[in-house]
Amino acid sequence: MNMHAKPSLPDQAVLHYGDGEYAVMRPGKFVICAVSGRQIPLEALRYWNPRTQEAYAGPQEATAQWKKLNG
Repeated sequence: MNMHAKPSLPDQAVLHYGDGEYAVMRPGKFVICAVSGRQIPLEALRYWNPRTQEAYAGPQEATAQWKKLNG
């Protein structure tokens, strides 16, 4: 989720994604995968893109989005 977008679900966190780490801008229990729309518990979040400020549920979603963005 982009940190400038308002959370749409209760307990949805807002994060700022950096290189290798993220900062919690608004506390919550999960973020939404930019590809699948699935909820990702913060303790399970391992994949994101700091350039696009998007979270991904897993390596398949991250790879699919990278291919989409980079042709």
